[in-house]
Amino acid sequence: MMVFMRTLFDDNQYREQSTEIKKEVTSLDKLKNLEEKIATAIERVKTLKEDKVLLERRIKELEVLLNEKNLEVEQIKSEKNTIKNQIEGLLNELDTLEVE
Repeated sequence: MMVFMRTLFDDNQYREQSTEIKKEVTSLDKLKNLEEKIATAIERVKTLKEDKVLLERRIKELEVLLNEKNLEVEQIKSEKNTIKNQIEGLLNELDTLEVE
């Protein structure tokens, strides 16, 4: 069985170390890239949550406004019916005056 001993003068030794260093750097770059993506995603989630809160507030404001407008419409309809009934009553009185 042959056993190879490495010495400081072996070229292979430096290539293997260089490859290992490149692998470490590549892994560190990948990790840093992943970290940046996660940080970006976290910021995006925070922004979306803030937007959601603002939109929910706006929805509540618009619902209140819509309810107010619906009440106004109902009030106007009621007034319209009252006026219509008054006019019909007056027209009926006119009809009785003309008949006599």
